[in-house]
Amino acid sequence: MLTRKQLELLDFINKRLQRDGVPPSFDEMKDALALKSKSGIHRLITALEERGFIRRLAHRARAIEVIKLPESLAGAAGATTTPGFTPQLVEGSRPETPAAARPVEAAALDLPVMGRIAAGTPIEAIEHVSHHVAVPGSMLSGAGQHYALEVRGDSMIEAGINDGDIVVIRSQNTADNGDIVVALIEDQEATLKRFRRKGGMIALEAANPAYETRMLPDHQVKVQGRLVGLIRSY
Repeated sequence: MLTRKQLELLDFINKRLQRDGVPPSFDEMKDALALKSKSGIHRLITALEERGFIRRLAHRARAIEVIKLPESLAGAAGATTTPGFTPQLVEGSRPETPAAARPVEAAALDLPVMGRIAAGTPIEAIEHVSHHVAVPGSMLSGAGQHYALEVRGDSMIEAGINDGDIVVIRSQNTADNGDIVVALIEDQEATLKRFRRKGGMIALEAANPAYETRMLPDHQVKVQGRLVGLIRSY
């Protein structure tokens, strides 16, 4: 049997994984559970892992996978949410392929890789299509256009996003607070950050304490899409 706080944390992690595809930060967990320090979160996570509800993935910063849910959460989750993605491994190189989608029975689609995106200091805006990458259809987030970007930098490592990863983006021009988005700054620089609106300002938050949050007037920031998937090659 789980304690109330353990249930609350498991529910919060599961919902964020379904929504964003990446777990929340320890600070976000602490705030969500109204705890005073992150040490309490560490204890709760350890307890959930020991009971077999979650698993911490090796060699990835803050990566957490939900293995199972208690009946009290599983029923509610099945009734109110749709399955989220689990980061998937694509073995080998990323070959260039035709732009056309692969056959439906292949359970994969070819998405255009629109150059590189900075998870660090913003770089030049998104480039033209460099190649295509096969993406499992289950990773795509409902209807709408999707594209992929290659990550450069380490500012999102605590969100489980590493240098060299391929991120799958659903094209959209709006975002909710807490979404990880492709943000275009002054039509010149593109970056991958967590989005928060604060009055007439936009905060672009890194998931690495080495990087500061950037605060920009809302007219200088355009949302180009929201993170829905992640592909890593080893």
